[in-house]
Amino acid sequence: MHPVLSPQLDAASVTALVEDAVTAPSMHNAQPWAFRYRPGTYTIELHGDPERAMPHSDPDGRALHLGCAAALFSLRVSAAKAGWEPVTGLLPSSEDPWHLANVALREPTRPDDDLAALHPALRQRHTSRFPFTDEKIPTPVLDGLQAAALLEGAKLLLPDAWHTEVVLGLVHDSEHYEAEDPAVREETASWTDPGGENDGPRREGIPAYAFGPRQYGSSAPVRDFGSWRPHLGRESARFERHPRIAILGTSQDTPMDWLRAGQAMQRVLLQATLDGLVTSMTSQPLEWPELRWAVRDPTSAMGHVHIIIRLGYGPQGPATPRRPVREVLEIK
Repeated sequence: MHPVLSPQLDAASVTALVEDAVTAPSMHNAQPWAFRYRPGTYTIELHGDPERAMPHSDPDGRALHLGCAAALFSLRVSAAKAGWEPVTGLLPSSEDPWHLANVALREPTRPDDDLAALHPALRQRHTSRFPFTDEKIPTPVLDGLQAAALLEGAKLLLPDAWHTEVVLGLVHDSEHYEAEDPAVREETASWTDPGGENDGPRREGIPAYAFGPRQYGSSAPVRDFGSWRPHLGRESARFERHPRIAILGTSQDTPMDWLRAGQAMQRVLLQATLDGLVTSMTSQPLEWPELRWAVRDPTSAMGHVHIIIRLGYGPQGPATPRRPVREVLEIK
């Protein structure tokens, strides 16, 4: 028997929660998630979709887990806003590695106002591949982002100038690696649409309007999705000379750690959005084992880096397409 609950959890309510969840970012906007709800259970299941995996860029599925975990965190935010307590269990099935989480919705003993307060940022947050200003981010804001990561069991490192230059150099090295690997180039290009070549509106991937301008030089760690499939009329621009980056990671490197890191990533991104910042992410050097180890700070307890986040002030990026909820939510 379930306790008597104040909010109602019907199909429309579950759909609304998942609509919020799928606003989360994922590698190349592949949206590698699937949700299941069995009426009366008060539990929403999150599954990874291996058909949306990227075997060349993400052979271990780390980025897939990060994207699904970001959607999981967004679901938690939406549930808290709707008056539920989202009791989350990670990797609940030893027999199904793609069953990533269960979220049991309960009547809260005490509302999680901090979680619910992030709700407005779900639809405000968009990746910005545009130039940022050189305005300095206040230390209290950066401290708050680091605290947000800790709440989800991860660590956010703010590298000094020397370490930043090392990381930027590794980003540029990864671009050269990708240029020499036709399979990776084709995989990346398959998730982009530079000129409306697909029939009808695309519901996944990176559309041309979200590429941002080409960089003069290569000062900012922004992945250029137009490198291999040029888009006519795309402008060029100078980006910030001294980008502020943050490195998010964990001490270990297991699927459980990836799920914690993905939730931490989304919490940081949503908090940054509420703080008036714009963000973009890159995983390029992390996709190459020979480069990934060098991204970490050897003096830090962070043993494994999962994502590099660019922070700053500037234009918010445009919304990228999402698949309709009916394609990612099963109710039966």
